[in-house]
Amino acid sequence: MAAKSKTFPPVEDCPSIGRENDTVVADMDGTLLCGRSSFPYFALIAFEVGGVLRLLFLLLASPFAAALYYLISESAGIQVLIFAAFAGARVADIESVARAVLPKFYSGDLHPDTWRVFSSCGRRWVLTANPRIMVEPFLKEFLGADVVMGTEVGAVRGRATGFVKGPAGVLVGVNKADALMAAVGGGGAVPEIGLGDRKTDHPFMQLCKEGYIVPPKSEVKPVPVDKLPKPIVFHDGRLVQKPTPLAALFIVLWIPVGFLLACVRIAAGSLLPMPLVYHAFWALGVRVHVKGSPPPSAKSGEQTGVLFICSHRTLLDPIFLSTALRRPIPAVTYSLSRLSELISPIKTVRLSRDRAADAGMIKKLLEDGDLVICPEGTTCREPFLLRFSALFAELTDELVPVAMSNRMSMFHGTTARGWKGMDPFYFFMNPSPVYEVRFLNKLPYDLTCGAGGKSSHEVANYIQRTIAATLSYECTSFTRKDKYRALAGNDGIVGDHKKVANGNMSPFKVMGC
Repeated sequence: MAAKSKTFPPVEDCPSIGRENDTVVADMDGTLLCGRSSFPYFALIAFEVGGVLRLLFLLLASPFAAALYYLISESAGIQVLIFAAFAGARVADIESVARAVLPKFYSGDLHPDTWRVFSSCGRRWVLTANPRIMVEPFLKEFLGADVVMGTEVGAVRGRATGFVKGPAGVLVGVNKADALMAAVGGGGAVPEIGLGDRKTDHPFMQLCKEGYIVPPKSEVKPVPVDKLPKPIVFHDGRLVQKPTPLAALFIVLWIPVGFLLACVRIAAGSLLPMPLVYHAFWALGVRVHVKGSPPPSAKSGEQTGVLFICSHRTLLDPIFLSTALRRPIPAVTYSLSRLSELISPIKTVRLSRDRAADAGMIKKLLEDGDLVICPEGTTCREPFLLRFSALFAELTDELVPVAMSNRMSMFHGTTARGWKGMDPFYFFMNPSPVYEVRFLNKLPYDLTCGAGGKSSHEVANYIQRTIAATLSYECTSFTRKDKYRALAGNDGIVGDHKKVANGNMSPFKVMGC
């Protein structure tokens, strides 16, 4: 085996022209992905389905898993990781994390040389020791894999047992070759290309007409974001960075401290007068950068207040707008958790999704003063703007676009699958989160609906393009429904399925931003 392993040329030598009718079968960790360790992805599963305690359990089990992996067998070490991350978790939750969370991290680690060969072939197969339930959504939806062969994990009554299912066991070594032969069938043609990165991949690579090894290179850079086969517009999960063992340990140690710090920051924002909140945030490590010239507050007797049109990064956008202005600005929102309403330092008003009722309410609020709205209707983490709802443009000509952006180093302050009430806490749990509020020029009257005679869609699209250009973002036509269908498998509405199907859902039964 060792002698034959030296005959495998590096993947750089594999031609990728004229491979449209060929079949390629590739390993995953260290082959399709630059990283050779699957620990960060098991850590993501552990944290998202079981929280910090499950992540701690995985961390405690990882030295034992590493000892088994390197000293006894790869199979035994991988089984320990599977058990620590999966045991007792709901299968539906694991599938949800695999669909909504892992693709963001997998796509950021795609090996350029392997992808060049893999993408050039007409039929793409993946053979991996990772649990199939964990990797299949990314491989099929984002990389166009036709067949995914992975380790099968047992389940009882909708919960994963953490034990490997089936006679194949963990797909390493000879087990990979057996799985490949079973997939090909007795008289089927073997794949043209086999790609692997370690000795335990050699058995299945020898079954292919050509075999290429992916040598470990610390200097290799993943495929750039703009070269990915499919852009990641929507993704979920609380963690910003890939949780390596050291990063995971820091997360476990930081969360108790970070939660206390978040409570102090939220209390300061909720209890202090708004003119002092800006300074309090800076003293507590929250950086608020204000750019542009905000308009003065509406004076009593004026016909209407200013409507601030904000891009939507987190549900804290209106609060940081108020912080930048040093005065509380009421906000209209499509949904907000009861806890977020309770701790909010500004007035929040829920939209009912009834166009006539919402229009009347917004007009009434504008008669009382300034107002802020996020017409995307939901948040987006990536540099994209979702479609702007055009209702706001019909209600006033006093429109001020505001480009909101933020930076977080540890935790995302948004979620589509989790409890929305924790969003502010996760944002303020970051050691030093940053919010940037950019006030753009007030929309000229000749570009509005009333004085300029423009349609509401023209106005909404113009403001969307203006904010996108300011932030160097890309405009899209995606909506709230697109986001929740991609991440949560629903339309962002919670309630009785029959009512949803019949269109009789209460407007307040919504999942959040």
